[in-house]
Amino acid sequence: MVKLGQNFLADPNLLEAIVRDAGLSPDDVVLEVGAGEGVLTERLAEVARHVHVIEIDRGLEPGLKEVIALPNVDLIWADAVRFDLASLEPAPTAMVANLPYAVATPVILRTAFELPGIRRWNVMVQKEIGDRLRAAPGNKTYGAPSVLIQLTGEVRQVRKVSRNVFRPQPRVDSAIIEIARTGPGPDEATRRLVKAGFAHRRKAVARSVDMVFPGSLDGVREALEAAGIDRGIRAEALSPDQFAKLSGMIELGADV
Repeated sequence: MVKLGQNFLADPNLLEAIVRDAGLSPDDVVLEVGAGEGVLTERLAEVARHVHVIEIDRGLEPGLKEVIALPNVDLIWADAVRFDLASLEPAPTAMVANLPYAVATPVILRTAFELPGIRRWNVMVQKEIGDRLRAAPGNKTYGAPSVLIQLTGEVRQVRKVSRNVFRPQPRVDSAIIEIARTGPGPDEATRRLVKAGFAHRRKAVARSVDMVFPGSLDGVREALEAAGIDRGIRAEALSPDQFAKLSGMIELGADV
């Protein structure tokens, strides 16, 4: 369990608060990643139409028999980072989960891009991850995940969570964050530009992109100048909206 990055919630009041904060309706289809002992799953099943749960650790199966038996719960034994999320039927409309720390960021990003029907996320993550996702330009934790998720929705911290409510107790504090979708999210061109722009943080964004997509230096500089942005700016100083605007002005070749 520990090696897979899961820490089980031991506070029933917090579990109730997570479900309450999610504001689910009887028509919602919920995606949960990381079943743990099924205590959150059971509460979600009481208020939602259907719950998809993706769990990688087969060692948890004996303790999940009651969850597996629930008529509106679909338990999938798989790696959420690799599983075909688009195959989920019915399609999820919300995500509520105590996410395993090791996969929190890639799972959130995958669901944002591949599950357009999700309109809101209420997820427990390591506090540093939550801070990173909602960081503003210029902040030392601002990076590609910040830009990509903020182009998908509005991110806010709902509550801080002490390490004392978990077992085993982790070495870090957690936070519940909410992401309210505001649009379809960044297209593939924007994602490529953002990732390339932050690939070499200490370099100007044009240089960083050129190191990933050789031959793009002049094109990126021209786009920056046309957008009224300093040609020597670093990625950490560009807002999500500026990245989205620039992606429509730049053609990138195949990365190497």
